[in-house]
Amino acid sequence: MSQNVSIAVPADPEYARPVRMLAANLAVLAGLSVEDVEDARMVAEEGFVWCCATEPDAVAIEFEVGEGNMAISYAFGPSELAEDDQTSTYAELILSAVCDECSYDEATRTLRLTKSVDVADA
Repeated sequence: MSQNVSIAVPADPEYARPVRMLAANLAVLAGLSVEDVEDARMVAEEGFVWCCATEPDAVAIEFEVGEGNMAISYAFGPSELAEDDQTSTYAELILSAVCDECSYDEATRTLRLTKSVDVADA
């Protein structure tokens, strides 16, 4: 059974630390390994900073926590970033390398990231 945790955070990268901390705590509750908890912390921050660059009024974040997995969804703001924007280029690189899933829904402007227990760790 999964549990959802939703928060709204000021769209300021200075608030990345509380987002990271919440993601790490929820990853522990999901039963992720120490390495996966660190990955969850990193992806939470990268997703948050990327979302902030799209200038939402506040960053709406939803965490979905299940046994052995966690997903994070961010509602992007109205601003479009240029194709060669450094923030999005770096974030996409990191997130696609670390997440089990990294997808962006253009219609809803939602970024969804998932992290699961590594099969080698289970």
